[in-house]
This record gives sequence, structure tokens and C-alpha cells, in this order.
Amino acid sequence: MKFDIIAKDQYSKARAGLMETDHGTIHTPIFMPVGTQGSVKGLHHHQLTDNVKAEIILANTYHMYLRPGNDIVSKAGGVHKFIGWDKPMLTDSGGYQVYSLRGMRKIKEEGVKFQSHIDGSKHFFSPENVIDTQRIIGADIIMAFDECTPYPCEYAYAKRSMHMTHRWLERCIKQMNSTDPLYGHTQVFSPIVQGSTYVDLRKQSAEYIAGTNQEINAIGGLSVGEPHEDMYAMTEVVCSILPEDKPRYLMGVGLPENILESIALGIDMFDCVLPTRNARHGIVYTPSGVVNIKNAKWKEDFTPFDESGLLNYPVQHTKAYMRHLFQVGESLGPQIASMYNLTFFLWLVKSARQHILDGDFYNWKKAILPQIMTRL
Repeated sequence: MKFDIIAKDQYSKARAGLMETDHGTIHTPIFMPVGTQGSVKGLHHHQLTDNVKAEIILANTYHMYLRPGNDIVSKAGGVHKFIGWDKPMLTDSGGYQVYSLRGMRKIKEEGVKFQSHIDGSKHFFSPENVIDTQRIIGADIIMAFDECTPYPCEYAYAKRSMHMTHRWLERCIKQMNSTDPLYGHTQVFSPIVQGSTYVDLRKQSAEYIAGTNQEINAIGGLSVGEPHEDMYAMTEVVCSILPEDKPRYLMGVGLPENILESIALGIDMFDCVLPTRNARHGIVYTPSGVVNIKNAKWKEDFTPFDESGLLNYPVQHTKAYMRHLFQVGESLGPQIASMYNLTFFLWLVKSARQHILDGDFYNWKKAILPQIMTRL
């Protein structure tokens, strides 16, 4: 993978870059739609490319491992061929999903024993077999196996967990170095900074991760319930340590305002299920603010749903019709809302990129933040 920084903002740490992968170019800062099980929920690939303009999507190791399973993905020739996606992909290692299985998993030095959320069957993830699984899946960017600590988290636990994550990282790197990609394209490996909301632990972890000299670095364990101010503080600390010439990926973030503030701190990559999950509940993000399309106020509003004209969509529906779709439980409503939200998130990061290139990112961010946070 090749990463070049094209421009920097003079009043913040924001930067615009280019990531070159074997499946295409990624313009940073970038938001990555989450296709947990090999599909961005409710959307066809042509909608992701033609409407959303997605440059990279995610799949999740935990879910792909359980269904359809390594054997099926391998026989298909990897995840790109299996799902019919010819652009870059990233796989999360499954660490967060295992973390969320409280009561159904046991974490030890060797790895994690867990029960499937589907049928209760027992499984084991180790740093080694998680790397092997991600080799089989075949994403362009693959993640280290780590423990994502909860919030709040006691200092002693956060410290023990961080050091175990670092030991797991060494095992991941060893397994990466002893294996080869399976499908003829390069796979880039990313370690993950942990340390909860403790500055000294975040510094230690960032220094350790930077010392492994990987081609991309990620920040995990944030956006798990901590105040936004803590998220920003930890991100700023970590970004001051991670190499400037490598992409920085803030995992699982988040709200539009979180993304803009984190771009200003030096983050290049984001992912989150929020745009599609909230869309299924009628929450729509627009350049003018946040809309709950299920509210009664839209019942007789026959103005265009896509007032901003972001969507390259052949039909312009009204707000009243969109509300109706949600009221009657028609799946078209969540589908259009999901497509719109992802389009907005990609528009937001692309606009940020353009303003970094134009040299006025700081003032643009300051002006647009109150707008996009307004409840309409």
C-alpha cells in the first residue's frame, strides 16, 4: 500500500491524502460503510457505487467466520469475488464483537473462547487463527486481534488488557510474516492502539504500536460510551505519537460532528454502523441538520426529501411519502434513508477533504458544525 499526504490544514492537524491499494485508490479522509456480513444492510452494490460513491467497505471477521464460514469464502476465491465487490475492503478482526459477547466469552492469554450468538456453538479465536481467517477472507486491509475494553474501565484492568493486546499484536505480526496472501493481491496489516481513557496508557500503547512500523495504524476502544471530550483528548494524544506518514484509522466513529472534530485532530479513516442503523429508525442526517422522518410534522410536507440534492437517485420522493413508508413498515423507506445517510457521510468527508485542499477547512468546519448538529 502507498499513502501520500497531498495537503495539510494550517490551523489544525487535518490532512488530505491518497491511499493506493491493489483494488483501487482511496481519497482520505474517508468514511467506510459497514458491510458486517458481506453486505451493507439493505443496499445493493450499485447503490454504494453510483449513489453513495463508496470507495471502500468493511466486512467483519467474526460474522464471516460464523456464516458463511471460511470454507465457503475460500472456495469462492475470497470476499471480493464472493460478494461481487471490486473495490478495496477492510476486515475488523472480530475483537469488538467478542468484547460485546459478555457472558458468552472467556478471555485468556491464549485467546478467547466464545459462544456463537446464533446457535450457542463454542469457538476459539487466537491472534494466529484470526490472521489466518482474514487471509482466507482476503480483504485489502486486515486488523490485529485485540481486546476492546469497556467504558468505564478501571485503570488496572485497562493496563493489563493493553499489555495483552500488545502481546497478541506480536503474535499477529509473526503470523502475518509467516503466511502469504491467497488471492494475488496485497494485504496490509494494522495494529490497534488501546488504553481506555487513560493518557499514560494511550501514550504507551501509541508508542508501542508506532514501533512495530506497520503501514497503517488504528485507534480502538473509543466511542464505547465515554464523553466526546474524552474521545477527542485520547485521539489527540495518540495522533501526536503515531507516524505522520501512515494512515490513521479511528474505529467505530461515529456521529458527523465526531468525524469532523477527529479529522481536525489528524484522523484519516472512519467506520460506523450509525448511518444505516439510525436510518432504519427514521433518523436522517442532512447538511441542514438531523431529521426524524417519522415525526408527525412531516405528515403533510410535500417538499423534496432530498432537499440538498446529494443523491444521484432517479426519483425524488417527498418527506410526506418517506414518513408514510416508515409508518406502514415498507422496507423502501429504510433503504432510501440508509442510502441517503451514507451519501451524506461520504459527502461530509469529501467536503472536508476539498476544504483542506482549498486551505479553508478550519473556518468551514466551524461554520458547518452547528448546522449538521441542528435537530430539524
